[in-house]
Amino acid sequence: MNAISPARRPRRARPGPPARRPRPAPLAAERGDVPGWVLVTLMTAGLVVALWAVAGPALTRVFLDAIAKVTGAI
Repeated sequence: MNAISPARRPRRARPGPPARRPRPAPLAAERGDVPGWVLVTLMTAGLVVALWAVAGPALTRVFLDAIAKVTGAI
């Protein structure tokens, strides 16, 4: 048998200490992009109002027709 004796086995490298990860910043330090979010919110609200003004009557008509078909009014 060609077994390697325990004294002659190559040694494995021992793992060192775990790598340190950078600590996340506290939540109070993150202010965010408030002006950007305000702009996105206002633009979204503007688009909803514009689409509602243009397509509101047509969507109302489609909805009322669908309800009428389901209830049997037509």
